Amino acid sequence: MTVEMESEDSNVTVIIKRRLTPLIQVEVEPVGRWFHAYEARRLRGHLISSAGESEDESEEEEAPEVEIEDDIQYLRSLNPAEWKDQDHYAVLGLKKYRCKASDEDIKRAHRMMVLRHHPDKRRGAGEEVRVDDDYFTCITKAYEILGDPVKRRSYDSVDPEFDDDIPSVNANNKTNFFKVFTPMFERNARWSIRKHVPGVGKPDDSRQKVDRFYSFWYDFESWREFSYLDEEEKEKGQDREERRWIEKQNKAERARRRKEEMSRLRRLVDNAYACDPRIAKFKEEERERRLAQKKAKADAQRQKQEEEERIRREAEEAERKKREAEEAELKAKQDAEKKEREALKKAFKKERKNLRTMCKDHNYYTTDEDEKVQLMTDVELLCEALELTRIEELNKELSSAGKDKVKGKDVLMKGIDEVKNRIKREREQGAAAANKGGGGSGGDGSSSKPWNQEDLQLLIKAVNLFPAGTTKRWEVVAEYINQHTATNISRVAKEVLAKAKELQHSDQHMKEAANKNAYQSVEKAQGKSQISDSTASQRFDTPQEMLGMNTMAWGAEEQRLLEQALKTFPVSTPDRWERIAECVPNRTKKDCMRRYKELVEMVKAKKAAQAAAAKK
Repeated sequence: MTVEMESEDSNVTVIIKRRLTPLIQVEVEPVGRWFHAYEARRLRGHLISSAGESEDESEEEEAPEVEIEDDIQYLRSLNPAEWKDQDHYAVLGLKKYRCKASDEDIKRAHRMMVLRHHPDKRRGAGEEVRVDDDYFTCITKAYEILGDPVKRRSYDSVDPEFDDDIPSVNANNKTNFFKVFTPMFERNARWSIRKHVPGVGKPDDSRQKVDRFYSFWYDFESWREFSYLDEEEKEKGQDREERRWIEKQNKAERARRRKEEMSRLRRLVDNAYACDPRIAKFKEEERERRLAQKKAKADAQRQKQEEEERIRREAEEAERKKREAEEAELKAKQDAEKKEREALKKAFKKERKNLRTMCKDHNYYTTDEDEKVQLMTDVELLCEALELTRIEELNKELSSAGKDKVKGKDVLMKGIDEVKNRIKREREQGAAAANKGGGGSGGDGSSSKPWNQEDLQLLIKAVNLFPAGTTKRWEVVAEYINQHTATNISRVAKEVLAKAKELQHSDQHMKEAANKNAYQSVEKAQGKSQISDSTASQRFDTPQEMLGMNTMAWGAEEQRLLEQALKTFPVSTPDRWERIAECVPNRTKKDCMRRYKELVEMVKAKKAAQAAAAKK
């Protein structure tokens, strides 16, 4: 903006051009006693006083306009002892003005109520007045509260006429948002410490103005306090400690009520925010803006990806064709191998079934029950150890023998001897390899005869089989090892005792290593033959079982059920072992047969070892 100014100095006229700054709108806070007087008149519906009138003249003119209601029925219903429950504004006749009444209004109302209801004046009119519980005390108490700014503020904080209700979030309040929430915020604005409380506004307000409104109310600072509701006054305490305790209780209760008040105001703002149609509009606009940005970005990204995808598809198509050709070739090869394996498996299953069936049909070519049990185990050994071609040959030979049990038994025993001899050779080769690698040496009083892993296993089993207290224990243990060892080494009691002491005094790592090696040796032999003809037990012992911690061993209850089943189903019972297995939970037919064989051989070995030791 340019302004031309003329300046005359004697005979010279000067024109000055100056650029003015733009106008700035400044918000002025109305303060001062004149403004308060104006607000008081405005709230009461009066006109502003003329400029020539003084403040006192204006107040004198306004005083008659304050309508004081004298409710004698309400005054007579009051109990002076319960002055906290009375409406002090109603007592002074200012019920409809309440917090809007000025200090002068309260003084004027109190003066008028004293003139009307003083006990002396009422006695002069012939009214009976009781000094102890007269309602005039309530008028005095009301002025004592409302005439003191601090006490009046405390009472106004808990004004019974104030509506603390909060509108809920529903469709009606959303539709009539400004009609419902505007008076609520105007009513609660009286508690604000900060002046110039922003109003709810209008439907077309900007987002900045709406955000400023909610920021103010979310950070609302309230002067409302609840000391008026204190249950006890600390001045009533008999000593300092009691007064402190009363004050502490009152402070805690005020803090609780103030917390509830702040929660109420926060709920009011939250509900308003949820129902405000402007917020919904702003959110929708923001959502559409983000969607537009996202869509533009997605379109550019999609075009780039489409090009990359086209190049990738072409490469993948070429790779796919190559891979399909390789997979087809590999699948054809795998199918052929699978058919071959299945055919071999079926052939094995068929030949093993034929072998078991022929042996079972001919009662295993024997009439001796003990021999029959042994032959049953040996047949299982043949099924597991022989190759397919050898089983086929054996089945043909047994089939050609027909009902000739002697010839059939010879054929069967020939196959069993063949398998056992092969197992024995493999064991001897293993023992020789162990001795070559450095066998054990005797300790004090022991010989230099080497101890291989199998002999160590036999020693551990014999020590568990013949516990302390057995007559000539170490002679019996030595005889047991000599009977079942696969080597030609003969052990004596002194040598066995020395080796047992050596194992006992060795550290735990050496014990575990010895038991582990023994277990691996047995496991290797069992993987080929399933059972051994040179041991007294058919159990598959783990290193823990060898040390007396056999978690898979037969329990006392299982042993009792097995013995009872053996008595219940004698040798002549058809499908004897299947029926016995049904009587022992969690045990199969093969488990029962192995346990029976184990018990038989344990008894035989124990008797033989004890007899041989007794002869010496």
